[in-house]
Amino acid sequence: MISPRSRPLLLLLPALLLAACGTSTHRSPSSGGTEASTPNSRTPTSKPAVTLKRGGGFYKDDGPGDEIPDGLDDIPNAEPKWEPLHKPATRPYVVLGKEYVPNTAVKPHKERGVASWYGKKFHGQKTSNGDIYDMFGMTAAHPTLALPSYVRVTSLNTGKAVIVRVNDRGPFHAGRVIDLSYTAAYKLGLITGGSGQVEVEAILPGEPTGITYAQVAPPASGDDEIARLALRDEAPVAANGDDNRPGIYLQLGAFANPDNAENLRNHLTRELDWLTETMVIRPGSGIHRLQLGPYASRGDAEQVAEKIRATLGQRPTIVTR
Repeated sequence: MISPRSRPLLLLLPALLLAACGTSTHRSPSSGGTEASTPNSRTPTSKPAVTLKRGGGFYKDDGPGDEIPDGLDDIPNAEPKWEPLHKPATRPYVVLGKEYVPNTAVKPHKERGVASWYGKKFHGQKTSNGDIYDMFGMTAAHPTLALPSYVRVTSLNTGKAVIVRVNDRGPFHAGRVIDLSYTAAYKLGLITGGSGQVEVEAILPGEPTGITYAQVAPPASGDDEIARLALRDEAPVAANGDDNRPGIYLQLGAFANPDNAENLRNHLTRELDWLTETMVIRPGSGIHRLQLGPYASRGDAEQVAEKIRATLGQRPTIVTR
């Protein structure tokens, strides 16, 4: 005879069996978006997942996916070579009230600071120079280095070093100097902690043959004026059709290249997923401003601006239209 205490367990058993049968397997993040033609990328097989303290460093809830790929140790460093610069990436731009003036040539550069990494949320998406981001390649994002260029990144904790191809902009987080691909961060031992202290040093390839950086003209002087206009809150702005209401807005970025404005919108939409207002790109005066709003009062805008500062370490500009 079944005791009254055993009956609840028997009633739960069928439900547990059904739940076990309904469990689905997870797909590897390498299942889409990887460029097969990229020499420094591959589609590794998968192995059991590991526990991360946090994912992606700068980009919250980012990471390698549900499975850690195998074979990352066999992926070679990027091979430095001379490449023509991506001209739109040489133009000054503004993000969260801070102006960035990119290099217009490959030149010596060395700095120390915090490196973070970005993974599955941007895997398969366009980078700032038009490449497709491959989190399993050896690449990086930097706010001002020429695109593309090559740097040696050395962990100050482990002494390990990697060579990566810089093909994207970022990180736009106070105190961070470079965003690495998942594989580059893995090789430096930065995956578990999400970030770490590094030294970044530009690599100048040997004497070029064929295409050289000298063949890529620097931006016209008009681009300097574009950067100045981007910093002026009172500059006239024309809406792009999404929303032309007057009011108080937060200006998140300003770019001469509309693709870069769209790229920032995609990044911030993921990073600031608690926002309720719409981000709108507004072209005018030769620049493309990414704005958020409108807000009913300057006080409301100030509250959101402060929350963005607490999240990213930098504060957007308040503008009135």
